[in-house]
Amino acid sequence: MSSDSPQQIPHRRRRRYSGKYPRRFEEKYKEHNPEKYAETFAKVLASGKTPAGTHRPIMVQEILEVLAPQPGEIAVDCTLGYILSRIQPGGRLLGLDADPIELPKTEARLRALGFGPEVLTAHRTNFAGLPKILVDANLPGVDIILADLGVSSVQLDDPARGFSTKFDGRLDMRMNPQRGQPASQLLARLTPDALSKLLVDLSDEPNAPRIASALAGQRLSTTADLAGVIRETLPRASKDELDLTLRRVFQTLRIAVNDELSALDSLLRCLSGVLNPNGRVAILAFHSGEDRRVKKAFAAGLRDGIYSEISHDVIRPSPAERHANPRSASAKLRWARRSLS
Repeated sequence: MSSDSPQQIPHRRRRRYSGKYPRRFEEKYKEHNPEKYAETFAKVLASGKTPAGTHRPIMVQEILEVLAPQPGEIAVDCTLGYILSRIQPGGRLLGLDADPIELPKTEARLRALGFGPEVLTAHRTNFAGLPKILVDANLPGVDIILADLGVSSVQLDDPARGFSTKFDGRLDMRMNPQRGQPASQLLARLTPDALSKLLVDLSDEPNAPRIASALAGQRLSTTADLAGVIRETLPRASKDELDLTLRRVFQTLRIAVNDELSALDSLLRCLSGVLNPNGRVAILAFHSGEDRRVKKAFAAGLRDGIYSEISHDVIRPSPAERHANPRSASAKLRWARRSLS
């Protein structure tokens, strides 16, 4: 039978093309082939926006205003994007990301836009590794630090990572899947009291005791399993209330699995030693536990003369941004400026 027979053609077409707007994450071509769209990516980046398939940054204009990046400055940025073009010519960006899956994609995308190793270096670490990176690079300090403590849209949308209930996937949540224990193992070994404390401390979950009693010690394999137990535990909750609870529980487990607060504490401790005089730091937090740490550290630094000024009030996304990007709703931005001495 010929390979072009009528019986074979429909099958071949189904395999090679799943539609102009594929539903499955694995078939979204821009997420997996961004090098083909270098010109499009360059135009979008130049406009201050984010290309499809990359992390969608929050409060871009507000961050640029407080950090005021200038040509020739040295910056540290975990979002690897919109600050880079503003410190050129002559600037240098150190990109930090603990995710071994997304970091190479982002680096390759920016290399395709013409940013060579003399301008951009990518480092697979969280902010706790910043002092060592500066020593290895023979840099006494940096002018700008942007710490976005959230999870990128690509990570959230990839079912294989287990960060959300948008798609069913393995209950993992590790930023680096090659290290540590997945969320499924963490849940299996936690006691109800320990999990309840985490839910309160990390997400201010009002139903913490009930949820902890239902989840602690359970051997759940997928994100759907976890969401199902939560729904059964709160049968009278409205859809909006349930959605908020699901996000808070997933957020709590993600932070605990990746020990994110320890990395944040390390960053806050080292700022005085890594920021150049008049250097600026902006930290974008997404829950009160993170924001309290940042607020307290900045206030102490101002009192001790480390910072010449700080943001006394938290900066929130505009109503327009919250409407356009619901994931921005919980964002809280604070900043500080290093003193001249």
